[in-house]
Amino acid sequence: MPTTDRTPQRPPAGPSMRDLLASCAAAAAISTPPRAPEPPAPRQRVEHREAA
Repeated sequence: MPTTDRTPQRPPAGPSMRDLLASCAAAAAISTPPRAPEPPAPRQRVEHREAA
């Protein structure tokens, strides 16, 4: 009768899923260029009416 090893197997060593997701988010934030500033909105002149 073959003997089986009943010791629990260890998970593979390496970063956790949380660490992987955090590093991906940081890499995306760093590699995304900043947005160009929006041009100023043209100012419309408001004409005042004379009081009655």
